[in-house]
Amino acid sequence: MSSKRELIISKIRDGVVIDHIPAGRALLVLRLLGISGREGFRVALVMNVESRKLGTKDIVKIEGRELTKDELNLVALVAPTATVNIIRDYEVVSKFKVAIPDVIEGLLKCKNPRCITNQQREPVRSRFHVVSREPLKLVCEYCGTMHELSDIEKYFGLA
Repeated sequence: MSSKRELIISKIRDGVVIDHIPAGRALLVLRLLGISGREGFRVALVMNVESRKLGTKDIVKIEGRELTKDELNLVALVAPTATVNIIRDYEVVSKFKVAIPDVIEGLLKCKNPRCITNQQREPVRSRFHVVSREPLKLVCEYCGTMHELSDIEKYFGLA
């Protein structure tokens, strides 16, 4: 009898596995991706599992879905240590680490209600520059308002 403890989650045929998510942020990742469970995708969510790199981590598996560049950028903001595995026919065909881009455009809303990006009469997309990756700090290009991870969590309804 083996003394090792194993985590058994079935393989997915086609889709994405997001691994090395900082512990406790998997639900935020799902929210950022617009996944509530009603879309029909098979989703496996594992939280607070042991990790040699992080101590503990979360893992998300989504069958039948791949991620866009914008979605990968959102994942990078809240889970900068994440790795993404693209799965096709039960095999990993691509594996890479997410990276926080220098500029985030059109993905988040500025928290400043007076910002030009929040005015209906002005067709301006939000644009943030990354000031710091750890801890995450973004600054709005238009009004200079500083944003942190907690602001992103509030924006997506998780704070």
